[in-house]
Amino acid sequence: MKRFIIILIGLFTASVFGQHTITLQECYELAIKNHPLAQQTALLETQSKLDAAVISTAKLPQINLDAQATYQSDVIEVPIPNSTIEALNKDQYRATLSVNQLIYNGGITKAALQLKSAELKTKQKQVEVHLYQLKQQINQLYFSVLLAQESELLLNSKQSLIQAKLHEVRSGIQYGLILPSSDNVLQAELLKIDQQFQELRSNKSVLVETLSQLIKKSLTGSTLFKKPLLETQLKTNLTRPELEWFQFRKEEIKNSEKLIASQNAPKLLGFATGGYGNPGLNMLDNSFQTFYTVGIKLSWNVFDWNSNKKQQQSLAINNEIIESEAKNFILNTSIELNKYDYEIGKIEGFIVSDLEIITLRKEVLKSADSQLKNGVITSSAYVTELTNLYEDENNLIQHKTQLQLAKANYNVIKGH
Repeated sequence: MKRFIIILIGLFTASVFGQHTITLQECYELAIKNHPLAQQTALLETQSKLDAAVISTAKLPQINLDAQATYQSDVIEVPIPNSTIEALNKDQYRATLSVNQLIYNGGITKAALQLKSAELKTKQKQVEVHLYQLKQQINQLYFSVLLAQESELLLNSKQSLIQAKLHEVRSGIQYGLILPSSDNVLQAELLKIDQQFQELRSNKSVLVETLSQLIKKSLTGSTLFKKPLLETQLKTNLTRPELEWFQFRKEEIKNSEKLIASQNAPKLLGFATGGYGNPGLNMLDNSFQTFYTVGIKLSWNVFDWNSNKKQQQSLAINNEIIESEAKNFILNTSIELNKYDYEIGKIEGFIVSDLEIITLRKEVLKSADSQLKNGVITSSAYVTELTNLYEDENNLIQHKTQLQLAKANYNVIKGH
C-alpha cells in the first residue's frame, strides 16, 4: 500500500513539474523581443552609423581628377612685330589632380553628427513606444485565458458534484426513497455541462493560439497560465516610454538649431592642385609642362535674407507643438488612470458581495441536498440551487479576473 502511494505521489510530482507554464511578464518580454517591429531598433542603428560615416567624410581630403582636351577658334597672340614668341596652339590639353582639405566649417560636421545621434534615439524610442502598446493587448488575451482556465476548474467541480449526486439519487430510486426518473434531470444537466466544456475549450484554444502567434512561442491548451500578483500604487509618477520620446524629440530640435546656427559661420579650406598640360601656367611657353598651385580659401555667407532666423522660428514652433502633445498625453493618461482606479474599487466591492452571496448559496444548497435525500424536493429544484451556486461562483471568478486585468492595465498605463 505504501509503495502504491509513493508511486502516485511520484507521478503527481512529475506531472506538475513537467507541465509547461508561462507568466504574464514572460509574455510581455517575448512579444517585445519577437515582434517584427523589434528588428527596426538594430536596423536604425546600422543606418545611423552609415549616415554618420558619410557626414564624417567632410573632414577627409577631397580628391578630384580632371582631364580635358580642347580646340579653340582663336588664341592669344603677342602684337609685337618681329617677336620670337610663338602663338599658342589652338588644340590645348590639361590634366589636373586637386586636393581640398577642410580646415574649419564653423562646427557643421560636429552639429550634423550630434543631430544624427539625436534622430537615432528618437526613432528607436518611437519603436519602443509602439512595442509597449502591445502590453494591453497581451493583458486582454492572457486574462481571458486565465478566466477560461478557472471556469474550467469550476465546471469540473460542478460536474463531479452532479455525478456523485446522480449516484445517490439512483440508489434512492432503487430503494424507493426518491421518485423514479429523478435521475433524468441530473443526466440532462451532465449533458449540458459537456456542451459547456466544449464551448469553453474551443474559446480557450482560440485565445491561446492568438497569444501564441503574438509572442511567437508555442502554447497549447495544457499550458498553465500563472496568476500574476498585481498591486496598484496610486499617486506615483508616470514612467511611460512616450515621455522619453517627447524629450528626445525636443533634444533633436535643439541639435537642429545648432546645425542651422553653424551654417552661416565662415568656412576655411586648404587646397593644392598639380597638373600637366599644354600650355601650363606659363601661357607664353607653347609646350607641355607640369605645374602646381597651393593655397587657402575663406568662404563666408554674410547675408542669407533671414533664412537662418526663419528656420530657427520654425523649430521653436515645433518645440511648442511637442510640449502640447506631451501635456495632452499626460492629461489623457491621468484620466485613464482615474477611470481604472474607480473600476478597481467597484470590482473589489463586487467581490465582497460575491463572497457573501456564495456563503448564503452554500447554506441553501446544503438544505436542498438534505431535502432531496428525504424526497421533499425534486432533482430539478436541487439542480436549480446548484446552478445558482455555480453561477455565483463563476461571477466571483470573473470579478477576480477582471480585477487582475484592471490592475494589469493600470500598471501598463502608468508605465510599470
